[in-house]
Amino acid sequence: MKSELTTEKILNATTQFIDLYSVEGPFHFECGKVFNSITVAYQAYGQLNQDGTNAILICHALTGNAHAAGILNKQEADPKNEFDLLGKYSKMFYGKAGWWDGMIGSGKAFDTDKYFIICPNFLVGCYGTSGPSSIDAATGFKFAMSFPIVTVRDMVNVQYTLLKKLGVNKLKTISGGSLGGMQVLEWAVMYPEMVESIIPIGTPSKHSAWAIALNEIARKAITNDDVWNNGNYSKQPSKGLALAREIAMISYRSDISFKSKFERVRKRTDNYLNPENLFEVQGYLNYQGDKLVKRFDANTYLYITYAMDYFDLGYNRGKVEDVLKSIETKTLIIGISSDVLYPIHEQKEIAGCIPGAKFAEIDSIFGHDAFLIEFEKQTKIIKNFLEENKL
Repeated sequence: MKSELTTEKILNATTQFIDLYSVEGPFHFECGKVFNSITVAYQAYGQLNQDGTNAILICHALTGNAHAAGILNKQEADPKNEFDLLGKYSKMFYGKAGWWDGMIGSGKAFDTDKYFIICPNFLVGCYGTSGPSSIDAATGFKFAMSFPIVTVRDMVNVQYTLLKKLGVNKLKTISGGSLGGMQVLEWAVMYPEMVESIIPIGTPSKHSAWAIALNEIARKAITNDDVWNNGNYSKQPSKGLALAREIAMISYRSDISFKSKFERVRKRTDNYLNPENLFEVQGYLNYQGDKLVKRFDANTYLYITYAMDYFDLGYNRGKVEDVLKSIETKTLIIGISSDVLYPIHEQKEIAGCIPGAKFAEIDSIFGHDAFLIEFEKQTKIIKNFLEENKL
């Protein structure tokens, strides 16, 4: 399924499936390692104009992938991944809409009638892009923990290389929430000449001690699973990966949303003091953990959370505040009122430093995950921003 990047193909891209493309190197990781080529999975919507100037880049979060919009109507496969997680994902989500389908499409916030929109699976992902579950051609086995340490800047460098290969010369905007927002901020600093505007959502300018602590507990859940075996497992360490997901899910929502959805309801009305009579919220966490195990890779989870923890816009550049002040790109910062993972004061601080930046707040009970739920509220804010800036 390697993409043949002809001009005709890209100008008429409306793919509902995930395309794999080999980005030729050498590619230099921030840690010093070098790869000759990297495989990148992406999905594209709309048409790229002849000048390559009507593009929008969408950056996904921790366990997301390139399937941002549209109905997945094709069974996928990734022969370079030991567990073929792209194949497993496509079976689970066949016939279902992408994770930001409410935001991307005709007449939506990111209008496919006007823009060429692309969403790549970031570096170290497990859905077609090179990462620890990919097969190392030199050994014939998965890289596992021998894959180079990856940073958000590495992710952006791979995206930049892909976009240039696709014929994209200018990005009208870049948007994404959470880890996606970290990528957005790095783009504004690393490649400002290519970016007309940025819209990071629910993200910090550097990972806080609070967020690092949550990631550390999640990683220990994985590495303490006997099946993990220092990353050399033949089947997913399901108990550890499921627990890591459950820990994260608590920080993705809010106490208000949990109260609204679950209250103190039990699975059964009998035997109140029986521990096996689960509260609904316990069942929800168990379901989310089990669901992730069926479609994700444990080592990949470790690598991505490390990349998040290492994220610091000021690293090797100076003070974060000064780096933010140097951003000249048109900026819309969106925060979420009930976000406990990346509290809204973090987005306000970013907006306060970037010259001319606009700040908007999504009033929602859904916590950090509101950027994946509150499509109508986000659409209104984003459309106004794009129209006001004639983008």
